[in-house]
Parts: sequence; structure tokens; C-alpha cells
Amino acid sequence: MKREARLGDVVVSMKNGLYKPASEYADDGTPCLRMYNIDAGSIVWRDIKRMHVSAAELDEYGLREGDLLVNRVNSRELVGKAAFIPSSLEPSVFESKNIRVRLDASKAVPKFINYQLLAGSRRHFAGHAQQVVGMASISQKQLADFPIILADLDEQCCIVAELEKQFSRLDEAVANLKRVKANLDRYVGATLGEAFSGKWAGTEADWQSVPLREVADVQLGQQRAPVHAADANPIPYVRAANVSWQGLDLSDVKSMGFPNAARYRLAYGDILLAEASGSANEVGKPAIWRDEIPGACYQKTLIRVRCQPDRLNFEFAYYFFLHAALSGQFARLAPGVGILHLTAERMLVWPTVAPTLRIQAVVVAEVDRRLSIVREVEAEVDANLMRAQALRQAVLAKAFAA
Repeated sequence: MKREARLGDVVVSMKNGLYKPASEYADDGTPCLRMYNIDAGSIVWRDIKRMHVSAAELDEYGLREGDLLVNRVNSRELVGKAAFIPSSLEPSVFESKNIRVRLDASKAVPKFINYQLLAGSRRHFAGHAQQVVGMASISQKQLADFPIILADLDEQCCIVAELEKQFSRLDEAVANLKRVKANLDRYVGATLGEAFSGKWAGTEADWQSVPLREVADVQLGQQRAPVHAADANPIPYVRAANVSWQGLDLSDVKSMGFPNAARYRLAYGDILLAEASGSANEVGKPAIWRDEIPGACYQKTLIRVRCQPDRLNFEFAYYFFLHAALSGQFARLAPGVGILHLTAERMLVWPTVAPTLRIQAVVVAEVDRRLSIVREVEAEVDANLMRAQALRQAVLAKAFAA
């Protein structure tokens, strides 16, 4: 029979994690699990930090099978997430932003409690955590007061077995959906590669490349500066953060002064390229400006490409740049350590195909057709992924109904 209880009723011990300065971290040290290694009730073995620990520290802060690791400091949306420690885990310690919970095996099955934390801890602690310097935190006492449902050990084991059976099916379905998304990404890349191979229309002569400067105006945006921020007549501007793979995200648009606004004012059909990025996969990411904010300008983190209308269709150019970004051509153009830069100078001489406008229109129409199908399928996949997550929560809620 199920009954209500507190987490503290089944706990043998709780322990806050270990703090060490960066000088103690080493590639040959003991793994130290951080808040980033806790996800969806499990330990995620990625970006593992290692540190030098003594035998006494390993004994005091070590993790063993059946322990629960609970995140005690994080954003309000994430604080309280937890993970079960499996037998397969390499001997590890845990950082100070986590709490190790060791349970009384005569009272609770660890996975039974872990699933309850997965079901409700983040929602519970979002309303109970205290705010400290921009982060939310919970104490051992607050964790001990987390409400749980208890049952006989045999019933706990049966519930865990049923949950794992249901979640195994869900995990398989989610994996299949993610494979579909990956295949869609590959299809987009293949479509763009084919579109600019010259196979769809025209002759080889039509697809000879020319420097971009011959068919478009290329210009870097205005540099941010304190004098511009203090301008009495600020103008909205677009920056690299507003450019996404799905187009422009204008939910957060900044403003500043533009002494030469005419030079930096955007026009319908301008292509905006992310000029720099710390990720090779993001540099050169393109978007089309369609006068979403009349009179807006753009900042130095973007390169504006303004097509000559009698030479280059701006939608054709957008797909051409999207192909260059997705295929890694821009990343290879922008060498560097840390931040990769395209630069306007490099883009001026970027080899660009500009067949006749009729051929460009044919290419745009066919790419539009194919990518519209991709968007429809992708929307359905995303909807099913959301349904899977909702079903997971529903299964947990039913399992632990009082």
C-alpha cells in the first residue's frame, strides 16, 4: 500500500560535494561530476572534469551504486534535478554544487526515489529554492522535506520495473524520431548541394563562378561603442544573436546611435551573414531581411550582402550562402583560434555562382518545394517528441499517485 512520506524518512546520509581550485584539476585525475552531468534522471558522461583527490577524499566524497546525486545550485528551472548512480560508473567524486543522497536500503529502492525526483523535484524546488546571486539553491533540509510516496519494497521494485519497460519503449520511439531529424538535415544538405551543382538547369557556362563583389555590395556593420549607446536618437539594430537557422529572431532587439544611418540602414532583400562565431558550425549563418523593423540598421557582428537585382536573386543568394554554411565552406574560409571571422574582405572575393535570373528562379522554386516538405515533416517530428515527453511525465504521475 502506498503512503505519503518525506525524502528524509528514507535517507541514511546527505553530503555536499567537494570544492577544489582549478590548479587541482588534471587529465589523469579522478572524475568529478558537475551539475552538467545530471540530466533526465541519469548521469551523462560528457565534458568530464578530473581532479587530484586523496584516498581519504575519495572515501568521503566517492559515489557508489544506488547513490542519488541531486543538483543543489543552478537556475531556478533546473535546481533539484537528480540522477541515479549505476554500478558501471567509473569511481568518481562530485562537485560542491551537488548533494549526494544515500538511502536506507531497508526502506527505499534508489530508482524508485530517483523516479519521484525526476517526476517532481524541479517543479517543487522552483517554488521553494532561495535565490543567491542570480542562482537558485536548496539546502539539505529542503531536500529532506521533499514529499515522496512509499510502498513495500516488493511493490517499489514492481513499479520501477514497469516504468523501465514503458520508458524503454519511449526511448526507442524518441531515438527513431531523432534519426528522422538527422536524416532530414542530411536531405537539406544534399538538396542544396544538388541545387548549386548546375544539374537542374542551364549549361556549364551558366554556372561559372565570379567574385561576390561583381554581383552584390558587401559591407560590415557599425561597431558598438559607448558614444553610440549614449546617443539621444537611438535606432534599432540587428546583431548576430538575432540570426538563427530558422531565420531572424527579433524578440530581443537592441538600439544605439548611428551617425551615418543611411550607410547601415537595412533594405528589403538584404542577406545578413554571421561574421564571426566561436563555433565553426555557426559562422556564416545567413538570414534574409524583409523589413521586419522599418529603418533598422545592423551591427559589426554581421556582414550585409545586397544583391544587384539584375544579376543575383536574393533568395537564390540566401540558399547559396546557406549551402556554404551547412557544408563547412565558410568555416574553412574563416581560420582562427577561438573566434572565427569571415571578414568583409574575404567575402568580397567569395566565389559566387550567378546564372541567369531565369535559372536562379527555377532553382529557388525547386528548393522551396523540397524544403517545405522538410518543414512539414520536421514539425510533425517535433510535435511527436513533445508528445513523448508529455507521455513520460504522465506515466510518472500515474505511477506515484497517492
